[in-house]
Amino acid sequence: MKIPFVPLNTGAALPIFGLGTWQVKDDKELKTSLRTALDAGYRLIGELLTYLFFNSCCFQSLDTAHIYKNEHIIGEVLHEYISTGRLKREEIFITSKLPLVAHAPEDVEKCVNEQLEALKLDYIDLYLIHCPCPCKHQEGSWIPLSDDKGKLVFDEKTTHIDTWRELEKLYYAGKLRALGVSRFSARQLEDLYDLADVKPANIQVECHIYWQQENLRRVCRKLGVTLTAFAPLGSPGRKSSRPDGNWPDGNPLLDPLVLQLAEKYQKSTAQVLIRFLTQNGISVISKSVNPLRILENISSFDYELNEEDMHELEDKGKTRIKLFNLDLLVFFSIQKCIYLEIFSAIGHPLYPDGEN
Repeated sequence: MKIPFVPLNTGAALPIFGLGTWQVKDDKELKTSLRTALDAGYRLIGELLTYLFFNSCCFQSLDTAHIYKNEHIIGEVLHEYISTGRLKREEIFITSKLPLVAHAPEDVEKCVNEQLEALKLDYIDLYLIHCPCPCKHQEGSWIPLSDDKGKLVFDEKTTHIDTWRELEKLYYAGKLRALGVSRFSARQLEDLYDLADVKPANIQVECHIYWQQENLRRVCRKLGVTLTAFAPLGSPGRKSSRPDGNWPDGNPLLDPLVLQLAEKYQKSTAQVLIRFLTQNGISVISKSVNPLRILENISSFDYELNEEDMHELEDKGKTRIKLFNLDLLVFFSIQKCIYLEIFSAIGHPLYPDGEN
């Protein structure tokens, strides 16, 4: 099946569809989902959150993130596939992210080098600042520093361009092939773009039929920045990660129009939601550890929604339900025991305004 891609301003091709592995804490489950996806043709990995992307010509890409500490698992699976000749490094597009506790200039290169070592790679294809709100970390670890009330200790000294300048050095050194951001507002993206020597190539944000990021998409088109959607299905499992959280209600998978279109096109509701975004030129990260759903979701490109149906889905954007805030679930281990801490960046001076 031919899967499209979107061109980055570096000349690289970003696969338009991927698999997210947020909330996957079991090593065996993650390895199984990664192998299933790679064997099915998914081709992109990332690191703070972990994603796999696919495009035509058997090009592979994955997206990971540092907070959830799963990049070493991805590295093991990648090494397994590359060392046995099942994949070539140039066939895989790796996306990773800088955690909010590593924005300080003295922390950036150290963090990137640790990620490269864990991923068993010499370079990362696309590297994103994961969050616009820099915070401090505990001494000797990347665990966020909290005060006596359990709140994040903000780093109010480091600016976005301070962090970006360090990433630019790693770009020029060949360790990072393209740079971008995640969860930034349109204004923050424009401000950074104006100051940057290496222009942002991608922004990753929450985007689905109830939160369509119209203004940010206009800014991205003006600047030539690609947009990647996380939670394109509404992240129906998000509440299980924090049952006591203040989660907005909304489930795109059960929307009456989406159910109607799924029946009309003989597709799953997930396939309809994925196709709506990708037909708009938005690359998509869709989380699943179910092998059948992994295979089903990649089969979203053998049909097109007609113009009338696209307009009806666009009208759903008037609903305006944002399903995520900048609450951070951080998993870490002490003496082989797994712990979870929940932090919020709300109140940070650089907390994104507007749609993000």
